[in-house]
Amino acid sequence: MKAIIKRELASYFTSPIGYIYLAVIYFLSGYFLFTIVLINNSNDIRAVFQSMLTIVMFCAPLLTMRLMSEDKRRKTDQTLLTAPVSLTGIVFGKFFAAALMYLASISVLLVFALVLHSFSPVNWAVIIGNFAGLLLLGLVFIAIGLFVSSLTENQAIAAIGSFVVMLGLFMLDAIPTLIPNPVVTALIREISVLRRYTPITQGILGIADLVFFISVSGIFLFLTARVLEKRRWS
Repeated sequence: MKAIIKRELASYFTSPIGYIYLAVIYFLSGYFLFTIVLINNSNDIRAVFQSMLTIVMFCAPLLTMRLMSEDKRRKTDQTLLTAPVSLTGIVFGKFFAAALMYLASISVLLVFALVLHSFSPVNWAVIIGNFAGLLLLGLVFIAIGLFVSSLTENQAIAAIGSFVVMLGLFMLDAIPTLIPNPVVTALIREISVLRRYTPITQGILGIADLVFFISVSGIFLFLTARVLEKRRWS
């Protein structure tokens, strides 16, 4: 698995994808910091985290669109599938590589918080909560993108498909207003990403919310492994 992580991390920087992704995240996070916080002489960066949530949803497919589809397009997937490594190792290796890139990108927000703290005390509970929420949500996005990438050899389709699934998760909260059924409402409340995400950003990290994000990520990673298993025996 370590070899796969190193291989995938290296591939981000042997192509423009890694540089473009980091440049976009760093530039926009700095832009939001300046226009929302610094220009208003404030030290509250919660709005920066909220703005970055949308950006992350758009940019996360850049990290995952080629993870599986590129091997399939170049016909190197069979070599990988017959290598002395388990399907779980392949899936988690690619997942952790993308997760490390994602972590490197959003960690700049903690750097911003440290800089602001040097001038005026900040609410670290809220900052850590927002960071944890953005990290957990990003891991879900990566797991989704990895699964979608395993279904096609076209990177553009993988990116668009990942974004559509992510957008669908956020739109779940609108269903109760369209279908005012108590059973549907209760179900949506349990699987709502935003309902689980919001308390974390307020510094309240509940076990149920943590388990939810880990479980959703695990489900998509499991589905990815099943797709690879089917391809191995086809």
